[in-house]
Order: sequence, then structure tokens, then C-alpha cells
Amino acid sequence: ASTVSLIIFDYESAKFMKTASDSKIAQLESELAERQRELQEAQKEYTTPDAAEVKQLPKPQYQAHKQQQKQNMKDAARSVVEAANELKKAESSALTSKPSSTHASRNVHEIAATRLLDLCRRNGGVYIKVGQHVANLDYLIPREYIQILSSLFDEAPQSSFESVRKVVEKELGKPIGDAFDHFEEEPIASASLAQVHVATKDGKKLAVKVQHDGLRETSAGDIFAVTVAVRLVERLFPDFSFGWIVDEIAPHLPKELDFVHEAKNSEAAASHIRQTGLDCIVPKVLWDKTTARVLTMEFEEGFKATDVESIDAAGLSRRDVAKLISSVFNSQVFDSAFVHCDPHPANVLLRERNGKPQIVLVDHGLYRQLDDDFRVRYAELWKSLMLADLAGIQHACSELGVDEAYPLFAAMLTARPYDEIMERSKSGSLSHVDASAAGSAEDQAVISGYAQQYLSDIIQLLGTLPPQMLLLLKMNDCLRHIDHALGSPANTVVVAGHYASKAVLDNAMKTKTLAWNRKLHAMLHFWLVNFRIQLHDLRVWWGGGGRLRQAS
Repeated sequence: ASTVSLIIFDYESAKFMKTASDSKIAQLESELAERQRELQEAQKEYTTPDAAEVKQLPKPQYQAHKQQQKQNMKDAARSVVEAANELKKAESSALTSKPSSTHASRNVHEIAATRLLDLCRRNGGVYIKVGQHVANLDYLIPREYIQILSSLFDEAPQSSFESVRKVVEKELGKPIGDAFDHFEEEPIASASLAQVHVATKDGKKLAVKVQHDGLRETSAGDIFAVTVAVRLVERLFPDFSFGWIVDEIAPHLPKELDFVHEAKNSEAAASHIRQTGLDCIVPKVLWDKTTARVLTMEFEEGFKATDVESIDAAGLSRRDVAKLISSVFNSQVFDSAFVHCDPHPANVLLRERNGKPQIVLVDHGLYRQLDDDFRVRYAELWKSLMLADLAGIQHACSELGVDEAYPLFAAMLTARPYDEIMERSKSGSLSHVDASAAGSAEDQAVISGYAQQYLSDIIQLLGTLPPQMLLLLKMNDCLRHIDHALGSPANTVVVAGHYASKAVLDNAMKTKTLAWNRKLHAMLHFWLVNFRIQLHDLRVWWGGGGRLRQAS
């Protein structure tokens, strides 16, 4: 509560603490806000359907009209980037020249985010989980929160060996020396809820996941405290509507704290993955050494999916890695509908097998079984995103509860500006023509512009979307982070679209009320889409992918 009060005080006092020395920054902030407003106006003009009289223009004139609209948007995005860079320079200069003046020289978002980071570090457990969720809200919250709270993905509490021994012996009902022939005292990995130790038994190397002592007992109180704090802020500041974060975490945390539940998830996931034929394994569970707070598995070697040095040293193609990772998770979403919702790099391990990448998928505590109706609607959306079917995108978004904000929602899912999808709708391509610009500062500005334009709609939307969509958004953000670290070498939108198209076809074929001619049409359309995907992959393999080829 004290941290929340301090953060509120920071924002309120910042309104009255502008000094003469801050006038430059205030002016630049005003200029940035104006550039952002101009970008939003250019985006509205470009994405809004044209009036009938405009559509009736001769084709050359109409094309020139649309091209000018696009150029206006690009110019506005470039102006936003330039204004943001000028503001950043001014803030850095103020920090250097006035290091003793905290509020005058530091962005209030940075101060508040640092307070939140300190709170998460002090309390651990649930607080780190909340902080990690906030750090995943790209485009929706100030960049300072993303940058500062992202450190929580690499920092986690570590329990002492005595604490670990206590948990293991209590859970297994015997001395740790009797349960294992050898047990490493130093963990090889530590996370917000547990840490992993290497052990051996009868000559077999094992991975033992041990829950932090006392976490199960304090988690309920922590969730209550966080909920109360968030609700307090919501009452004081009606514009703050992030209570859905707590609403999403609260029901799933008890399941994540039950390692028997996690072990069952891992076996169900392994069964599905075997059926796909994808080269991904799940460590085998040793049930005689597994309880609610101790999970013992066979040890599987691997390095993080974002460890590009190890990927390159192993002689693996980054494109093959990105495509395999995307295939595994999209097969879960659109095929089994049983989805691993926490695929951050430490949970997606890689190794080389016969010159190709193999995934070792770990940490199966957070899964979601998707409703079949939701799965099909989500598949229709991703199929439309791949094909750049603008009407299909708008319709599928509407079916999922997203109306006016559909351009931002599409950008959030694909991590690409919506105007790129509009361009592909004209060219009929499954890839963006200017792939070298992917991830540029201008692209980020365009997506952020959509976020500002539809911010209130999206925040309200996130509070009303079904929980399964919130978890899929989290999964999508984690996968995007991995793909970005790899250099985005594969068109993951096409991979997702392939699995989504198959899901749409399967649904049509099993719908008893659908006429045979409609089923035949669905089958022919799938074959056509699949043929386009194969042509796309062939062009990329042949070298037409430009940047994609270089990255692999």
C-alpha cells in the first residue's frame, strides 16, 4: 500500500513540480504529443474505408490517392521517432547535469516503475509474476515500465540449500540422501515460484524442481494485497483499468503451485506433440519422486531459445529454429487446444539432433484448454491475418469482441503495423515486400500510434475478453520476444496461418449441418491456401526472402 501511495504521489506531484530548468523537456513533451496526434490522424485517414466518390476515381488517381495517404502516415511516424529521440536526449542531458534532483531529472514513469520493481524484488513470488505480466504490455503502457520491469525475467529469488532440503524431505518423507544418490546444492535455474537442481539416482541424471518454502502459505495473502492495491488505484484514478491483470493471475496461481497438476499437464502435452511429428520432447516425469511441491523429471540437455551464439555454434539454421518453435505452439493452439501459456526463453530449450533443431519444452504449470468455439474463431482470425483478408480480419475480430480497435488488435497479434497487412491485401503476397524494414523505429511508432488511438478501447477490452485470450496474448508476447532475439528469420504469421487454416477446414468437415457443397468449397479453399504457402516457402528457400535468407 505504501508503494502504491508513493507512486500516486509521484504522478500527482509531477503536475506541480515543473521548474524553469524543465521547460525544455516540457516543450519537447508537448511537441511529441502533437506529432503523435498527427500520426493518429494519418492512420485514421489511411485505414478508414474510402467514401464512394473516392472509390469511383480512375484507377491511377485512386492508387496515387492511397499512396499519398500511406506516405503521410510514414512521414508522421518518422516525425514521432525524431521527436521521441529529441526528448530522450534532453532527459539524458538533464540527468547528467542535475544528478541530485530526482524529480526534475528523471521521468516520472521511470521513478514509478523503479518503485514497482523494488516492490516485486522485496516480496518475490506473486509480486514477480505481476511485474512480469506488466512488462509484457508492449504498446499499452509507457516504455519505462517495459524496460525496467523486464529485468524480472532474468532475476528471481533463490532459496538456500537448507530451505530446499527441508521442502524435499518433508514432501518425499525421507532424507534427501535416501531419495537421491547425489543432489547438487546450487540450482541450475531459479524462477518466481521454484528453482531447479540437478540430482542423480541409479546412474540417471535428473532435474528436480523445488518450490520456494512458504510460498504456498503466503500466496493467497499476497494476491489479496495486490488486488486491494489495484482496486484502490482504480477507484482513485478511473482511467486506470488494469485490474484484469490480477483477475487473470489469481485463479491460475494455485494450479501453478501444484506440481502434480504440472506433471499431468506435461504428460498431456507430450502425448499431443508426439502425434504432430514435430521434433519436440517433454522431460519424462518420475512419479515416485513427485508431489505438490517437488517435481522430478529426467534431465534433458538444452540451451535457451534466445542463445543465438549456441544456435550458431551448433550449426543450426535460425530460420529452422523459429519455424519449429512457431509450429509447436501453433499446433497446440489450433490442434489440441491445450496450450502452454508461458513460453519464455528459459522454458523453450534447444539442442542439435542430426543437423536439425530439437526443442526441449519445460515448465508446464500454466496451461489453458481452449473452448472449441473460441479456437475456431481465433483460427479464422489468424487465417485472415495470413491472407491479408481485411474484411475477414474485421469480421473475426468482431466475433471475438473487438470492434473499432481491430487495427491495433491485429498489430498486437502480429507485431506488425496494420498498414502492412493492407499493402499485402493489394499485392496478394504472404510476406511484406520491404522485409528489411521489419521492426524499425517507424514501425514501432506506427503500432504505438494505433495503441494511443485505441488505448481506452483496448484497456476496456482486456478487462472483458475471455481469460483464454489473455493467456494467448501472453503466450504471443513470449514467442515474439524469442523470434525478435533470433532476428525474425521466418514468417511466423504464415506458420500460424497454416495451422489456423487446417483448424478452419477441420471444423467445417465435422459440422453436420453444413451442406456438402460448402464442405467441398472449404476443402478446395484449404488446398489453394496450402498451395500458396508452399509457393511462399519455396521462394524463401530459393533465396527470394532477402533478409530471411541472410538471417538463417
